[in-house]
Amino acid sequence: MTQKDYYEILGVDRKAPDKTIKDAYRKLAFKYHPDRNKDDPDAAVRMKEINESYAVLSDPPKKKEYDALRETYGSSAYGQFRQTYSEQDIFRGSDIHQIFEEFSKAFGLRGFDEVFRDTYGSGYKTFEFRKPGAFGRVFINYSGSNEGLHPKSLLGGNFGRLIKYALKKKLGIEIPERGKDLDDIITISSALVLTGGKIRYIGGKNARELIITIPQGVKAGQRIRLKGMGEKGKGGGEPGDLYLKIRIRSSLLKKTGTIVKKFLSSLGSGKK
Repeated sequence: MTQKDYYEILGVDRKAPDKTIKDAYRKLAFKYHPDRNKDDPDAAVRMKEINESYAVLSDPPKKKEYDALRETYGSSAYGQFRQTYSEQDIFRGSDIHQIFEEFSKAFGLRGFDEVFRDTYGSGYKTFEFRKPGAFGRVFINYSGSNEGLHPKSLLGGNFGRLIKYALKKKLGIEIPERGKDLDDIITISSALVLTGGKIRYIGGKNARELIITIPQGVKAGQRIRLKGMGEKGKGGGEPGDLYLKIRIRSSLLKKTGTIVKKFLSSLGSGKK
């Protein structure tokens, strides 16, 4: 992943106040607006970087997390940040749409939805919501392949469910949801622990039969992840994962030895 720095992209200092960050974004967003750079293909790439940088640095919680990652990872902070935040996460709650609408009214340029749809793909949609004391816009990059969707981008809670219902009702969009992860136990022999190898597993709601590869030297309590073997996703979302916890079966010899030791110990206690 290409390493970037949000502060460098906007040309502001880490300690820059909110107004300075917003002014820097306004200036760059106007300069690289697609309607003013129709013959420059690189302008769209630059526009995406500017939008993302402002959306992060103008949001106190996201900015705080990004700053902490810069302290820990230095120039690799961007890559670490994007492992946690998808585009939906980054743009949720941002006032970028308001700035683009101001450009539209003042200079006759295209507004937020049109620009972002062109910049981020035909699957881009937004949904504006209002309720007493709250206003916001949901950023969704919805495509058949579900590329770019992230579990954390989905809305939770009662209000989140209301938003999902409204999206489906108004725009015909069903937000993909990742399937639940499943947990189970698989019992293996001590011999398989020493050699490693394959073993048959039958389990789950549908009693699926799978061939599991057990790594050599696996320990009791360790979990093996089977990607995509959990519950099915909703609305085209990816399936969850299956986690198998290792249980090691005691060998017959070991069991016999334990029984003998207990027996001898009881005889010794009886003599005393």
